[in-house]
Amino acid sequence: MTKSTSFVLFASGNANKTNEIRNLLDDGLHISDLNEMGFEGELKEEGMTLEENAISKAEQALKIFDVDACFAEDTGLEVEALNGAPGVFSARFAGPENDPTANIQKLLELLDGQSNRNARFRTVIAYLSNTQKVTFEGIVNGKIASVPSGKNGFGYDPVFIPEGYKKTFGELPVSVKDEISHRARAFRKFIEFLKK
Repeated sequence: MTKSTSFVLFASGNANKTNEIRNLLDDGLHISDLNEMGFEGELKEEGMTLEENAISKAEQALKIFDVDACFAEDTGLEVEALNGAPGVFSARFAGPENDPTANIQKLLELLDGQSNRNARFRTVIAYLSNTQKVTFEGIVNGKIASVPSGKNGFGYDPVFIPEGYKKTFGELPVSVKDEISHRARAFRKFIEFLKK
């Protein structure tokens, strides 16, 4: 991709992720997500790793839409005491409904009585064009709070306390999360790649 390219399709229908990503982007790059392209279905997530899911979603989007390039991401919460779970299954940890409240409840139940609450958020971005397939990773370490706290963010944000902070992502200002999050770290790498 060259500097003159200003449009990239984001292979996601998650408005929360789209908004978070737009906060990270330079003015010169425009993204549209699947909702904005009029896509009403869901891309399949059948991979066993974040990388497999991100690449698969980008490949599916390239086949559906007539675009030169697209990117997809997959994010997972990896909890040390749960051997890396929920990981690639983070969104549907408590069942196929993709219910964040139920996911958090299940996570806290599994960690009840656990002294090791170490965890990390990991994001993998896959960028695909007709000539390239590249992945980028962002990680933020932290721990799981014993109770949810905060209304900012989405998903597991109310129970994830990033390393070096005493508040959850859900309690921290959005501007702070946008600076330190796993997604921000992966996207900074991705944006630098796009600028080349």
